[in-house]
Amino acid sequence: MKRMSIRLMAGVLPALALGACSLAPKYVQPDLPVPASWPVGDAYLQQSEASLPVVSYKDIFRDPRLQSLVEEALANNRDLRVAAANVAAARAQVRVTRANQFPAVGISGSATDTETGGGFGLNGMSYSVQGGISSFELDLFGKLANATRSDRDTALATESAARTVRLGLVADLAQAWATYAADTDLLKLAQATAANAKDSVRLSSARLKGGVAARTELRQAEQVLETANGDLATQTAALAQDINAIRLLVGAEFDRALLPTGIDEVNSSLGEVPAGLSTQVLLRRPDVVQAEYQLRAANADIGVARAQLFPTISLSALIGFASQSLSSLFDTASRTTTLGADGSWSVFNAGGRKANVEVTKAQRDAALATYEKAIQTAFRETADALADQGTLTERLRAATAFTSAAQDAATLTEASYRRGIVGSLDNLVAQRSLYSARQAEIAVRLTQAGNRIALYRVLGGDQATAPAQP
Repeated sequence: MKRMSIRLMAGVLPALALGACSLAPKYVQPDLPVPASWPVGDAYLQQSEASLPVVSYKDIFRDPRLQSLVEEALANNRDLRVAAANVAAARAQVRVTRANQFPAVGISGSATDTETGGGFGLNGMSYSVQGGISSFELDLFGKLANATRSDRDTALATESAARTVRLGLVADLAQAWATYAADTDLLKLAQATAANAKDSVRLSSARLKGGVAARTELRQAEQVLETANGDLATQTAALAQDINAIRLLVGAEFDRALLPTGIDEVNSSLGEVPAGLSTQVLLRRPDVVQAEYQLRAANADIGVARAQLFPTISLSALIGFASQSLSSLFDTASRTTTLGADGSWSVFNAGGRKANVEVTKAQRDAALATYEKAIQTAFRETADALADQGTLTERLRAATAFTSAAQDAATLTEASYRRGIVGSLDNLVAQRSLYSARQAEIAVRLTQAGNRIALYRVLGGDQATAPAQP
């Protein structure tokens, strides 16, 4: 028994060692198909960081209310649950494929009672037990190892896809939270404008009855009022839709006390996202990581296809025991040992296997192009966000100054109108300009919040989304 085991191991171990041979091309990470640094100029802010520090969403979204919503979303969002299930399936598939690299040991037994002398009796009993390796393919050319490597890289790509979902969820929730804040401000503005417009309508109506104003003055005041009423209805619906969007992202009902009261408090709670000077930071974006692992998997698939051009060799090793009685079943005389090797090689299949190699090479080339495009897309998105960041300070200053000037002009014009110095048309024009200026300022403040959220998304540096190795 001991001698047979030594012979078996002596035959199997060298074959296992030969399995280190791989026909997959050596993977070399492609060069970045983008400039080495971010664009600079009037539209961009010069950054001092050498590289993007790893951050968490809590470093960027500092308001405890938003953090609470994010935590609820990470626990309840259905898209995240789907992504987690996909990751679990991909990791399990790695174990399934890897199991083919190891021998499968089985055991079976039987007890048979045969007929003797017209009846059944103990004298007709026979027993047998056998076990061993029925068929184990030697991975001489790395087919099984490359298949495992391909599945492992696919699992890592799936993990990165889940990180993309998570990153997008946090960013989408922050954007919905900021949008609700801006819509709240717009609703308050519409309410205040409608109240002022009602006063103007009452004043114009009184002036018309007193014979000191034309009907056109009343109609113009009514236009302003109905415009504000329409905006009031629109913003009421927008707030309800914002709540619906947040509820969907959170994945459950949430406490309305966690909502912001205005866009200014949103901007004051958002941290800066340093972009860094080097575009190497894009390699940490989960969608770029996903594309690179898909490229690695495609590269390993070439090794699998190439190995199929060569013969397949399998080993078998069986040990059996057969006896007429249980007491002597495992005696040396009852033992049978079988060692074997099988080989097969398809001599002709009309070039199918060679064509399969070409298929995997083409798929690798497509994966390479996809990887490069992912980096180029990431570069464009980040450069766009940086361009916005570099001009937002001036845009907000201009919008604030315009609103201040419009407010002063509207106040002075209304005072002159009440004294009869200017007509109602001048007053209405001033009120409309102020209304539009306030709306524009709120929009710029929302854009400012959206820019920081966009930088968090496009740079993809949230340490809470780091992948685990399958």
